[in-house]
Amino acid sequence: MSDPPWSLNDLRRQIDEVDTTLHDLLIRRAEIVEAVGALKKHDRTPAIRPGREAQILRRLLARHNGSFPRALVVRIWREILSGTIALQVDFAVAVYAPDAEPSFWDLARDHYGSHTPMTAYGTANQVLRAMTEGAASVGVLPMPEEGDRHAWWPHLISTDAQTPRVIARLPFGSRGNARGEGGDALAIGRGEMETTGLDRSLMVIETNAEMSRARLVAALKAGGLDASFVTALEHKPGIASNLLEFDGIVSAAEPRLTKALAPLGSAVDGVFSLGGYARPLTSEELAEPRRGKARRRG
Repeated sequence: MSDPPWSLNDLRRQIDEVDTTLHDLLIRRAEIVEAVGALKKHDRTPAIRPGREAQILRRLLARHNGSFPRALVVRIWREILSGTIALQVDFAVAVYAPDAEPSFWDLARDHYGSHTPMTAYGTANQVLRAMTEGAASVGVLPMPEEGDRHAWWPHLISTDAQTPRVIARLPFGSRGNARGEGGDALAIGRGEMETTGLDRSLMVIETNAEMSRARLVAALKAGGLDASFVTALEHKPGIASNLLEFDGIVSAAEPRLTKALAPLGSAVDGVFSLGGYARPLTSEELAEPRRGKARRRG
């Protein structure tokens, strides 16, 4: 058996050279981000851009190859992205994290970075209060579900531009080592949705309480809108607030939405946008390429 072409010291020296190059590029990236931050302040552009972050990660995974796990590429870049947000703006996160359900804290940490200031709150209302009082830039809350007696999403039903909106769904990549089985979470913040090409919108359509969910969804699909029902509650007497998820970016003023709801007439009481998010990466997008089977000897 011939000797390998490199010694262990040679390989370690190459790794050191790569590490130095990576570090130099991180320094350069931070300098560019600071310049971007200065321009954003001048133009009053939000520093937090979840759509842009999603596009960065999708582009990197599209070009990724080799044996380094895709999920770890996402994890590394989530730390980089969160660290560079902190270079542009004071950034803190309020997290719904009661003692019995720590998974939302883990999802928030993995998405917004291990060094981002985060505060745990025992109730969703406390998270919302932290947002409205300016104690946090982003709030992390559980996905809405049927039968939730303490639903938080009705607090976002408003036309006030300062009301927080859904801006992301967590996890964007894998769940990592998140504890518990608390399901996915939604992040709320401020700013307009950006088109990434793979987006979801959350809307509340208020109807009279007698209208069936099936009729509402059928009207939307007849109007060319791909919508799925999430949950509903009687937010006001005799009025059902129906939370729906749409494929793509859909606003309350969307002409297709207005046209689709027109046949329902006075049964529709109001339409409100709750924001939306770039679609998280699928398990297929995070899967590692299969390696060829080793040939059998003999």
